[in-house]
Amino acid sequence: MTEERNLESEAMMAQATPRSVFVTGGNRGIGLAIARRFATAGDRVAVTYRDGKPPESAGFLAVRCDVTDSQQVDEALAEAEAAHGPVTVLVANAGTSNDRLLVRMTESDFTSVIDTNLTGAFRVTQRAVRGMLREGHGRIVLISSTAALHGSAGQTNYAAAKAGLIGFARSLTRELGPRDITCNVIAPGLTETDMSDALTPDQRRTLLRQTPAGRLARPEEIADAVTFVAGRGAGYVRGAVIPVDGGAGLGH
Repeated sequence: MTEERNLESEAMMAQATPRSVFVTGGNRGIGLAIARRFATAGDRVAVTYRDGKPPESAGFLAVRCDVTDSQQVDEALAEAEAAHGPVTVLVANAGTSNDRLLVRMTESDFTSVIDTNLTGAFRVTQRAVRGMLREGHGRIVLISSTAALHGSAGQTNYAAAKAGLIGFARSLTRELGPRDITCNVIAPGLTETDMSDALTPDQRRTLLRQTPAGRLARPEEIADAVTFVAGRGAGYVRGAVIPVDGGAGLGH
């Protein structure tokens, strides 16, 4: 019984220790909701933004960073580490889209989306995982999309990039082996963001008919899934792809 009480006490102390959290694309939408969840839990949060204004939420360290630039990635993580200590939770959320039918898509349309959504995640993960290895623990969460799982007309570039994150996460999971560093993927469905605001009424109705929940996700619901897999109790969840899509993909 004494040993069990000691273990419970250690677990409570661990939960009370703030972590250094780094969220790319954390100035709006899903990224901002994720950052707020971690901050509310008492973690020290740094977010990156590329354009516009940084988030006004108190307690965030906002760092301008373009994830297509390796030097900016290195400098942003160094700034977060100087302020909050070694990053032990990374959420690679920064992304972009440039939708066109394949016959009209230029090579630049394709490669620019890959560079931000997939190679950008590689850059920040490679930089952050080195510190996690030194610390002996860490949580990596990659934000994909249900478009990666069932495809989406006009989004061959976007779907390919988001599908690449799944192979990346599962390969990294095998590389990390028994270390206490996990890598998982969250695949949101249609969510209340700037991207969904750009839909026409007909597009929105069509997508909602394909969603058993009958509504769009709230960014906070995506954040709940992220904080779960980033939590200390999810250490045995590795290489998983978790759809948060209201049933649109029926688990795929």
